[in-house]
Amino acid sequence: MIPSNRKIYWALGILLVVSAVIRLVVAGAIELGNDEVYYWTYAKFPDMSHFDHPPMVGLLIQLFTFNLRFDSEIFLRLGSVVLGTASTWLIFLIGRKIKNPAAGLYAAFLFTASFYGFILVGTFILPDTPQVFFWLISLYLLVCSLPDESLSRQSRTYLFFAGLSIGLALLSKYHSVFLIFGAGMFILFSNRKWLFAKETWIALLMAVLLFMPVVFWNSNNNYISFTFHESRVGITESGIQLQYFITELLGQVFYNNPVNIVLIVMAFIGVLRGKQILEKSYLRLILWLSVPLWLVFVSFSLFRSTLPHWTGPAYIGFILIAASWLATPVSETKRLKLLPWPVALALVFILTVITLAVTQIRYGWVPLKKWKVEDVSADLWGMQQLGEKFGPVAAWDEDHFLVDKGSPIFTFRWFPAANFDYYVGRPTGRKVYALGNLERIHKYQWINAIRGNMKKDADAYYIALSDDYEDPVRLYGSLFELVLPSDTIPIIRGRDTIRKAYIYKLINLKQELNFVTRDSTRPVTKVDTLDYFIRQIRNNPEWMQILQKRAKDKGITMTEMISEEARKMKADHRDMLDVLSGDKKDSLKEIRILKDNGR
Repeated sequence: MIPSNRKIYWALGILLVVSAVIRLVVAGAIELGNDEVYYWTYAKFPDMSHFDHPPMVGLLIQLFTFNLRFDSEIFLRLGSVVLGTASTWLIFLIGRKIKNPAAGLYAAFLFTASFYGFILVGTFILPDTPQVFFWLISLYLLVCSLPDESLSRQSRTYLFFAGLSIGLALLSKYHSVFLIFGAGMFILFSNRKWLFAKETWIALLMAVLLFMPVVFWNSNNNYISFTFHESRVGITESGIQLQYFITELLGQVFYNNPVNIVLIVMAFIGVLRGKQILEKSYLRLILWLSVPLWLVFVSFSLFRSTLPHWTGPAYIGFILIAASWLATPVSETKRLKLLPWPVALALVFILTVITLAVTQIRYGWVPLKKWKVEDVSADLWGMQQLGEKFGPVAAWDEDHFLVDKGSPIFTFRWFPAANFDYYVGRPTGRKVYALGNLERIHKYQWINAIRGNMKKDADAYYIALSDDYEDPVRLYGSLFELVLPSDTIPIIRGRDTIRKAYIYKLINLKQELNFVTRDSTRPVTKVDTLDYFIRQIRNNPEWMQILQKRAKDKGITMTEMISEEARKMKADHRDMLDVLSGDKKDSLKEIRILKDNGR
């Protein structure tokens, strides 16, 4: 026997309201993470697609911030809070459909109890947020259609709309393609009648058409996004790396809640022993939509470092199986509890983790640094403080004619570029440029071009963080006549200084900086033409300065010097990042510049 529907819906309503409130509190209590501020640039500089991901997360931010009219942390995350709460409702609907209302309620509880479901896709603003929302819609529509042997009109309609939702999931994150694969495998092995239904092919066509803007953008940018992700999951030449595999599995245990993992394992043991916890058609469909994704990314982790949340959508199916197992009565006379003790334990665990994490982020009450333990909570604290303290420093420099008014900020990587952009550049009205190889600066390759070239004799700032320090002379010494220290800003949390920000003035740009978007987007791992390396050299002002001096010393033209260097890069299979981190160190010694020796 299961609890009454009235009790179940009351419990679900309380869960939705309470979880939404907690999400809002967390969303407003901590600063944006590195990834979140980076996705803010998707909304600030919208496009049909982006270097890392399709455009949906940027569109979501634009929608809930009214096109960035309200751009505080809580508004940037509001879309995640709303969709995260809606996703909880959707997983309830799926559980109710495949089993009973109790299974739906347990699935909603377990989804809320997972760090992935509650925080990553329900509080933080990431591409996973819309992906999971549309994944759940797709899953609901597929379980309402594909198992139907009669191919009724209603099932055909559900399948048509599943094509639309799968297309929207693909616009959120690439590995939503596993929805198409899983549905196809179920049709092929469990219900081939759908192969002859026009709705099947119309649904597939709709998904592909919705995804076409991403394909079009990539075709105009040398398919850089696809090849970038290919490089992240390719098999390395170093063989099996067990440390990556173990790290991936442990990460999955934490992200999905250890209690949930135990319940999932017990449910699968029950299935393997022949326990009837779901109709076979529903079980097969959920497994086809979950297991292949999980196996692929776990297999990748045997060879290279992967991220635990990549398998997150697979755990949606696993949670539904565990919830169905919990909702299967031991006997017809025994009533199921509204909140079984394992589910309650899972909820207590996630609430405890959230409370400890938020208080650690804000107050640093556990002195991890003193214990020689890396304090990852510091990554979500201090950038707003940096922005508040940088403003007066820059104003003083400008008032005393030490730098040009409105001088931009230079940095070397997509983070901290996006952090500086949101917390420093946005409130002070400054542009942020990231200079470096495409593999390091990501979308800033395009942002630099949108923000325009920098004229000769212009000034800039460089902010070096003590826990992510890069030498400004090494980075920009060949571009500017002077590199001067301006100030040091302490970032304080509680009573401790968790990092320092060293502010440098970059004075008098030696020649105009021209930014491009097209020719330098092809990934170095996929090229073998001399023209590419020549373009890469010409598009890097810093390296052009060095080669100009070498050409003068050798008594040859710049064209000959560039061609010679490009041939070396091609022969050695080097990219610009390798060159600038190796050869340039010696070359920069020849450039006279004032260096801060007091760091």
